[in-house]
Amino acid sequence: MTGSGPAARVIIGFDGSPAATAAIDAAARLFPGAHAAVVHLWTPPFASESLRRRLWTGTAGIDRYVEEVEREGAREAERVAGIGVTLARAAGWSADPIVERSYGGDGVQFAQLAEKLDAQVVVVGSRGLGGTRAVLGSVSDMVVHYSRLPVLVVPHPLLAAEHAALAAGPLVAGWDGSPGARAALIAAGRVFPGRDVEPVTVEDGAGYGPEVSGRAVTVLRAEGLLPRSGRAVASALCAYARTRKAAAVVVGSRGRSAVAEILLGSVAMAALHHAHRPVLVVPPVPPVAR
Repeated sequence: MTGSGPAARVIIGFDGSPAATAAIDAAARLFPGAHAAVVHLWTPPFASESLRRRLWTGTAGIDRYVEEVEREGAREAERVAGIGVTLARAAGWSADPIVERSYGGDGVQFAQLAEKLDAQVVVVGSRGLGGTRAVLGSVSDMVVHYSRLPVLVVPHPLLAAEHAALAAGPLVAGWDGSPGARAALIAAGRVFPGRDVEPVTVEDGAGYGPEVSGRAVTVLRAEGLLPRSGRAVASALCAYARTRKAAAVVVGSRGRSAVAEILLGSVAMAALHHAHRPVLVVPPVPPVAR
């Protein structure tokens, strides 16, 4: 079940793609009545290929060409952001557009902007890339790596049953007894007030107690599970989330670099690339200054 607390403050990326459109629709069901900042990052070459082709008149007019690309590109960026706001408002959110230039590192800039706007949760769509290509090339992955706020990654496409679960389905939260897992469990309750949150551990020979924070821990036993295999743990969590008709999977992040994630693997990254439902990734709690 869902609660009726104050409206969530959401920041969501929108680039006009089907994945971004689907992310607005899914997030509006997860956070009804939220206030959203719809962000479009304006990146080089600052205009679509078709616009640049129309504006090009040859090297003799290069200065004028650059000026016109800037002007038309800005207009195009505002239009894209406006479409995102229209979709968000139609889904029941109050929403405002934000257009910013980006010269690379879109994921880092987006994460920094979320902190500046004091958002509660960052929402990005995923285009379904898999493996190292996604880790190295996806803006959603970079947001997850650098954000100090919870990040909800919405896969595309969602099947009808997965979409139906968004409105009132429970949350399945990965649990391994670590501070990161505890932070993820707390964040899930804060981001989704009133929603049922079920901590789930995948058995690898260690016990984590019968309950945590007053909630019973569900224990999954996966035959042949390698204790350090993030993919195996994530696969078990995602399969269980499917049987529970969960709205989302919640996992903690250890805050590693992108390269370290490729080499070592993690439950968080594996869940992002294998879950067929939204994944809330919660960053580690920063150490207390002494």
